[in-house]
Amino acid sequence: MTKHLSRIYTALIFVFLYAPIVVLIIFSFNDSKSRGNWNGFTIKWYIELFKNKEILRSLYYTLIIAITSSLVSTIMGTFAAIGIYDMKGFTKKFALNLNYLPVLNPDIVTAVSFMVLFKMAKLELGIITIILAHITFCTPYVILSVLPKLKQMNKHLAEAALDLGATPFYAIRKVIIPQIMPGIVTGALLAFTLSIDDFVISFFTAGKGVSNLSIMIYSMARRGINPVINALSTLMFLTLMGLLLIIYKRSEKEEEKAIEK
Repeated sequence: MTKHLSRIYTALIFVFLYAPIVVLIIFSFNDSKSRGNWNGFTIKWYIELFKNKEILRSLYYTLIIAITSSLVSTIMGTFAAIGIYDMKGFTKKFALNLNYLPVLNPDIVTAVSFMVLFKMAKLELGIITIILAHITFCTPYVILSVLPKLKQMNKHLAEAALDLGATPFYAIRKVIIPQIMPGIVTGALLAFTLSIDDFVISFFTAGKGVSNLSIMIYSMARRGINPVINALSTLMFLTLMGLLLIIYKRSEKEEEKAIEK
């Protein structure tokens, strides 16, 4: 009895979470602006979406911000994780706790802090400030993705390379990075997903004329119901789901390899 109740409870949670998304996807194909009546199947909202220059410009900014911030945060996070892994005692604990702060800190606090910092530094809010903010909040996630792979790594291989005359950078590039590459790829995909999905930090650090898709959707929603929002949200949801599935599959394969070893 308890087993059946737990299954029903779990099913209700999933229905509560995903029913609104399913409705949104269905009505993105509705031949009407009404969200309450189904007037037939159409793809005109998707056609209008790709004809909308404002949305395409936001998509361009979103991809530029996400790609740049994920690349930089992946490089920074990988080297930071290697440095933290080699630390000992209190210094290592302090660095790890410091890394958790951006993860645990509420987005609104982080966003306002960035805005104040950029104003104090007299930086004009725009695409540069958004990228800097995204790099900052994505890097800790990369570190957290890479550290478990460093713990699984055979550290004696890097020591052997150094004993045989390899420079520290050569040992990192040829010995350590190939062993932790799955964690690096997972961290990069996670950083890319977080950057695309972010709204609060982007909203507070964006200047005039610069907006990503999340800010664009918010602005369109405030002006009233527009089925183009449904089409755009559907494509964003499917893209992010695709990236999350890739991350999940990679993690699953890595666990299977670890069990086999």
